[in-house]
Amino acid sequence: MACVTLKVVLSHLRRDRDLKGMTGHNARTPEIGRDTRGPKVVVIGGGYAGTLAANRLQRRADVDITLVNARPTMVQRLQLHRLAAGTADADEVTADYRGLLGARVRLVVGEATRIDTAARRVQLRSGAPLEYDYLIYAVGSTSAVPESVPGAAEFAYPMADFESAQRLRAVVDELPAQAWITVVGAGLTGIEIAAELAEQDRTVSLVCGGRLAPAFGEPARRSIAAWLTAHHVAVLEDDSVVEVRPDAVVFADGAVRPSAVTVWAGGFGVPQLAAASGLSTDALGRLRTDDTLTSVDDDRIVGAGDAVTSSATPLRMSCYAAAPTAATAADTVLSRLDGAEPAPFALAYVGSTVGLGRRAAVAQFTRADDSPLRAHLRGRIPALIKDAVVKGTLWSIRREARKPGATIWYRGRRSAAPAPVPEPETVR
Repeated sequence: MACVTLKVVLSHLRRDRDLKGMTGHNARTPEIGRDTRGPKVVVIGGGYAGTLAANRLQRRADVDITLVNARPTMVQRLQLHRLAAGTADADEVTADYRGLLGARVRLVVGEATRIDTAARRVQLRSGAPLEYDYLIYAVGSTSAVPESVPGAAEFAYPMADFESAQRLRAVVDELPAQAWITVVGAGLTGIEIAAELAEQDRTVSLVCGGRLAPAFGEPARRSIAAWLTAHHVAVLEDDSVVEVRPDAVVFADGAVRPSAVTVWAGGFGVPQLAAASGLSTDALGRLRTDDTLTSVDDDRIVGAGDAVTSSATPLRMSCYAAAPTAATAADTVLSRLDGAEPAPFALAYVGSTVGLGRRAAVAQFTRADDSPLRAHLRGRIPALIKDAVVKGTLWSIRREARKPGATIWYRGRRSAAPAPVPEPETVR
């Protein structure tokens, strides 16, 4: 996987490096308030999925495309653990939309509060509502701090969004090196923030509440545990936190341990916009869709990214699924505009990678259904792959702006589409 996936990224980068396009220094400011008679498509959410979907909609020349996002810049979720740990600055984890969006995509900075499906309007917290003929729902994911854990909401620090990561960094910067930092949650997000902090010589404990890296196979988990132990992270695999205090955590067995800062990486939620708008969702609040990523309630609404669940295939909340779902969502809308039947969504997984600081990582090979194989890679090569993937996310968005329709991905053995580089759910 290491050689194949790295070659995919590098070959695409070489092939496209001389293309002139509509991004970077050649970017044109998106048109604002333009009048068009073409169909209106509103994309809610300017993360990896929403931004790529908006660019891909440019395949049809008459579509009026509006991207709605609460922030004026795009946040690179894959880098937030570095911002929180102090190994990256704010400008390294954000990107200006002027360098990402195609010239025909209009950016509206605002927060969507409700989707009026009857009137086909998106209500914003401020400003006039936006009318649409089709809507792509790509609102992403958020931190989920459980109300069932006393003190977690008041004293723990989530890090799934830019502002949360900045708050965590400000607190960590003031701590002496010997102060205990407790990371709750041993999924990929928890592991990555714990590893990043450990490389800064911080005193870290990682509370797993069960197994370390539960989505990985046993050999890969042993490799992760070995790295963490070698970097003096206290891995508490069978312990769970039942209460968070300002300066301590309480465990299920009643033990109280000091914790100057408690980082909550124990789960993720999604914005409740779909549920608040009367659309069908799962228990987490993700939009329910059919095998074309179309809402089961309204064929004018199509989903992409973390905030969507599909009947076609299980979707890992991850960057891995962002581009395929985004491309499929855009293609579904364009097919309907053309009066054609949309193709069903298909995605086959090949692996997942977790970063261990800046110079190491573990890559887990998977079956197409995302279940882990025994095979894995560890060390510098997976770290190089991960770095290439992080850089490749923005590159793929810019490429879609230049060449709408360029995004391809691995759909399984029956598909001729080449495999994408594996990308894990890392800020999770």
